[in-house]
This record gives sequence, structure tokens and C-alpha cells, in this order.
Amino acid sequence: MAKGLGKGINALFNTVDTDEETVVSIALDKVDANPFQPRKNFDKKAIQELTDSIKIHGVLQPVILREKKDRYEIVVGERRCRASVQAGLKEIPAVVRKLNDQEMMELSVIENLQREDLSALEEAESYDFLMKNLKLTQAKLAERVGKSRPYVANFIRLLSLPDEVQDMIRSGELSAGHARALLALKQKKNIIPLAKKTVKEELTVRQLEKLVTDTNENVSRETKKPKKVPVFIRESENQLRDKFGTAVSIKRTNKKGKIEIEFLSDDDLDRILEILDVQFDD
Repeated sequence: MAKGLGKGINALFNTVDTDEETVVSIALDKVDANPFQPRKNFDKKAIQELTDSIKIHGVLQPVILREKKDRYEIVVGERRCRASVQAGLKEIPAVVRKLNDQEMMELSVIENLQREDLSALEEAESYDFLMKNLKLTQAKLAERVGKSRPYVANFIRLLSLPDEVQDMIRSGELSAGHARALLALKQKKNIIPLAKKTVKEELTVRQLEKLVTDTNENVSRETKKPKKVPVFIRESENQLRDKFGTAVSIKRTNKKGKIEIEFLSDDDLDRILEILDVQFDD
């Protein structure tokens, strides 16, 4: 385990303490982007606003860098570095820390996760990035970032959507709510057509959820004689789908019935069992 990680990410990710750490001025032309930066898009408007602020007030919070040969890499503060370049600054106040790749990777991703403007897909990609590169299970990752396992799993499931749909989420055409509704489709071939319909007709999440429910019912009608589904059954299915983040169907026969909850993988099954508070003895 890398030094400091056993104490949790806060051991490394504290706000810079200028009483304990030396703040130095580093030439911006010697500063390189973070190789582990999970953020794909930087809001141009937000960068410009930060640029305008830096022109007036300067950089109020030092960035965190690590030394790499005769240059530096950004650990925390890429937006400040970009805005400082746009503002015409030649140097930036910084704290230089000794970090290995694992520590830098985790700091970079956690810093982005703590930002409110991270998109749903960027958050999902950040979790996936940490799991793969730090070899963490969903449970360990959830503990590391201070989230519940179902919360993390629900985001990671977004990465199972087709690339075309992920692009729609990344561009803001579809929300995370839209994405979760699409994941409830029984036939995955319907995901892209319904995603395109949602964008074209500017459907709300609730409208898409109803469309998904109707589409799933049509799938059932292909092999069975149509049956009228009571309103309370349909509403119950919708509420269960929201709770479990996957397709749920309630089937009744006379006085009894069954509830079917779809899962996409072993990890997805574990996520559902955790929501149900099902625990097994070690």
C-alpha cells in the first residue's frame, strides 16, 4: 500500500497548510497536465470567470504539483493553471509534494469527485478508473470515497450503455436520470432508438420512464396474450425500478405472484443484494 493511503485519502488531500508546507513560485511553462486527469471537458465559461478573477485578485490558493525530472505535473489545480495561462501569468504559487503514481492518481480523481460540476459519466469513469488502476472492489472503493456501494455501482452501470448513448450523456443531451431509465429496458437493442427519441422530443425523465415501461410491456406481448396491467402494479414497478436502478416486473396469478429484478453482472447482483440488506456469513 502506498504511503499515506492506509490513513485514508484525507491524509493526502488536506487543504494546503501554508504554515507546514512551503509555497513556491513555479514557471507555468514548466508545468504539465495531470496524466491521470479523469475530467474530459473543462467548462470554458467557468475557466473564463476564473481567469477574470485571477487578473484582479491573483491565484489565492496554491496548486499542488509533483516534480517529474526537471519539470512538474499538476496534482490538484488544473483549472487554476489553465486560467493563469489565459490571464497571462508567467508563474503560479504552488506546493510541491513527493507522490508516487498511485497517490497522485487517487488524489486527482478524488479532487474531481469532490467538485459539484462533475458530470454523471465523468463520475462513473472516475470510479471505474480507480477500481481498475488501484485494483479495488466496489465495496473497497465505496469506503475509500465515502459513498455507499449501491451509489457507486449505480454510476458504474452507466458505462454499460452503448458508446453513442454515453456521448449523449457526456454532451448534456441526456441526464443521469435518463440514463438510469434506459438501463431498465428489457431488450438492449431499444436503448439507442429511445435515447435518440428522448433527445429529439426533449422528453423528461418521467416521460422516458413511462415510455420504457410501455416498451417493456410490448416485449411481453410479443409472446403472450396482452393483459391489462392494474395501475397500482405499474406504479409499483416504477417505484421498484427507481429503487434498484434496473428493470423490475411484477407478475400476478390469481392470489399470488412474483417480483423479477434484472441484474447485468455478479457485481450488479451484489449491488441489489446490498440494497435489500442481504448479508452472508463469511
